[in-house]
This record gives sequence, structure tokens and C-alpha cells, in this order.
Amino acid sequence: DLGIGSCFNLLNRFLKTKNKERRLILEKSQFRFLKSLMETICPTGYEKDAAEIWREEARTFTDDVWSDSHGNSFAVVNKNSGTRVMFAGHVDEIGLMVSYVNGNGFIYFKTIGGWDPQILPGQRIDIKTKKGIIQGVIGRKPIHLLQQEERKKVIKIEDLWIDIGAKNKKEALSLVDIGDPAVISCGLINLRNKLIAGRAFDDRVGAFAVLEATRLISKMYPRVAVFAVATSQEEIGTRGAITSAYAIDPKVGIAVDVGFATDTPGSEADKKVVGDTKMGGGPIITRGPNINPVLFDLFLEVAKQKKIPYQITTSAGPTGTDARSIQITRSGVATGLVSIPNRYMHSPCEMIHLGDLDNVIKLLAYTVMKIKYETNFKV
Repeated sequence: DLGIGSCFNLLNRFLKTKNKERRLILEKSQFRFLKSLMETICPTGYEKDAAEIWREEARTFTDDVWSDSHGNSFAVVNKNSGTRVMFAGHVDEIGLMVSYVNGNGFIYFKTIGGWDPQILPGQRIDIKTKKGIIQGVIGRKPIHLLQQEERKKVIKIEDLWIDIGAKNKKEALSLVDIGDPAVISCGLINLRNKLIAGRAFDDRVGAFAVLEATRLISKMYPRVAVFAVATSQEEIGTRGAITSAYAIDPKVGIAVDVGFATDTPGSEADKKVVGDTKMGGGPIITRGPNINPVLFDLFLEVAKQKKIPYQITTSAGPTGTDARSIQITRSGVATGLVSIPNRYMHSPCEMIHLGDLDNVIKLLAYTVMKIKYETNFKV
């Protein structure tokens, strides 16, 4: 018979084991990685800095890490397997680009990716230059000076400018170059109830998730080669997914992006379009022509077995994600899309739930562990 002390020790060890299985995967070191990744300036076409952070982390546990001339970053585990699975999370974000400086030193800009211009006036801006970060603000005519008709008009990008405090064009151009990228100055913050907010969760959090899922898989003896890719230039047409999927030629491709959370005020009508999804409700699994039905069913099977909460949304045509390009690579790829619920998309205060992120990572990893050479994805 065991004494009370021995029973207590056994129970304590059991609980520690269960807690280790169920704990949030984001340990302190991983959260630092996420924060570093999120706060890097990385608009479409200027992915270099965030991609380097991603590759540096990947080198700590993967078999091989490399990049290409398109800005994609790759990492692989179990690379010698003949069956290839690709994870794709795009590392680029929407941003701005310096296009013109007038005689008084005010900087005009173009947008990179899909912006709501109403968000931009009054924002603080970080411009990435060869000399470092130059800070400024986006200005427009004050509301007091707008005519009644002007107040009713939608803001146009060409009516906005960046003010860096330069006294003239010469001084401005001594600090910034035409073509320099810029982003809204907004770091990552912790909110209540496992919610965090910041710029560029669309979709740098996806690039984070695919690497963390690969980290988890690397500890579990997969039967397939797993390629994690931080894809480039998604925001202007899933361009990095096109080139990286062609290079890998995977049997299965899983895109990880953010999806619309429709749990905010005024979103009732949106549910009819994008579905009923909420923060903390688990991964959003997409169903539709862009998605291989066998892979979709596998996601659901794994989620039920592992008690991972999930939500389903639909897309009646190609999705607006890397999945659209991965599916039609070469002779076709069995493609899936898993999304992290996101509030306030394409704004400087995007929001995600850490529990959803954790569950996306687990769903990806455990699904891939079910895939082997013989798995038939034909429909």
C-alpha cells in the first residue's frame, strides 16, 4: 500500500503531466518571438526584417532553413520523406510607401494592400529608411476648416500627407527616400481574457502559427516532410504562395490566415456573409470549392478526437488567402484553410485570442500527424 505522501506525489506528477499537455503552447520565449515578429515593419514587398526573425527562430529546431528571391522563407522537418506537406502563413502586412515630397517637406504616399482610408488621419507613422526609423504623423485639413460638403465626402489618400517635421523638401529627402515603406506606429498590447491587440496580425500571426505547429510536429515523429513557409506578398495577390508552392510541390497544402470574428456590435448582418464566428471559439475551418473535402473532414475528426473547439465558415469560390494559389499549383494540391478569429482586420488594433492561436497550432500539428504516404485525398 502507498502512504498518503506517496499518493500525493503521484497525483501531483499526474496533474503536472496533464497540465503540460493542456497548457498554452506560448511560453515566455515563444511570446517574445511573437512580439518581436509582430512589431517589425514588414509591408508587402519589404518582408526582409520579419522574415529574418522567423528564419532565426526556425533554425533552433528544424532540419533546414532557407529563403528565395521572392521573399519567401522556408523551414523543414523530416525533410527526407517523399510525402510533402506545406504550411503557409504570409509574413507581409498592409502598409504605406513614400511616393512624393513637396517643397515644404510634406510627404505623400501610396497604400500597399487594402486600406480603409478613414483609419489613416491622425495616426502616428514609422517610416523605415536606410538611416533607421523616421517618425511622423498623417495630417489632413482640420474639421473646423472643412466646408460642409467636404465633411460628407469619403477621405481620399491623395488628400493626406505625412508630416515628419521637416522644414523643406531638401531636409525631408535627407531623411527619407522615395519608395521607403511605412506602417502605423502601434505595438502589441495585452488585454483581458487572453486577448491581445496590435498591428499586422493579418497575417504575421499565421506565419508564427505555422512555425509553432512545425515545432510541435518536430517532437512527434511525423511520417511526412513538413515545410513551413512564411510567404511573401499575399496582400497584393497571394504571389509568394504561387512561387513557394511551385518550388515545394506538396501533396497537401494548408494555409493559415486570420478570419473575421463576427461577435462585435453591428456584425449581425455580416454573419449572413462570412458566418457566425467568435473570439475564443477555436480555429475557423473553411469549407468550399477551394478546400479539399477529405482534408476538411480530417480537420474535424482531429478536432473532435483532441477536444479542440472549432468553427466552420464557407467560401463559395477561391478564398482571399494563400489557399487559392496553393490549390492550383502544378497538377493540383489537396488544400485546407485554417484561420484565427480576428477583430478589426486591416486596422492598427487587430485583435486575437491566445486560446484560439494555441488551438490552431494544435489542430495543424495533430492533423499532419494523421497524414502518411497512403493517405488518399482524391475526390
